[in-house]
Amino acid sequence: MNISPEELKMELPERQPRFVVYSYKYVHADGRVSYPLCFIFSSPVGCKPEQQMMYAGSKNRLVQTAELTKVFEIRTTDDLTEAWLKEKLSFFR
Repeated sequence: MNISPEELKMELPERQPRFVVYSYKYVHADGRVSYPLCFIFSSPVGCKPEQQMMYAGSKNRLVQTAELTKVFEIRTTDDLTEAWLKEKLSFFR
């Protein structure tokens, strides 16, 4: 499914944590195109502490098992925008 970060944001619950693995079409400054696999941990402010701990406790194991290297966290769903994702990915060459 082809979905923008803004559309993905609309699918995330505002008060429950979620793991998202997202393949994004990233156009580099030199014109190259890549499709990095991004792991996004949505841990919204205001979610139940038990849920937050359960997700946080399993995050590292999941990232290691799946061998994900582009790992990001958002605290509100509003943070998930194309500009935010491009900024995060710009640190990887």
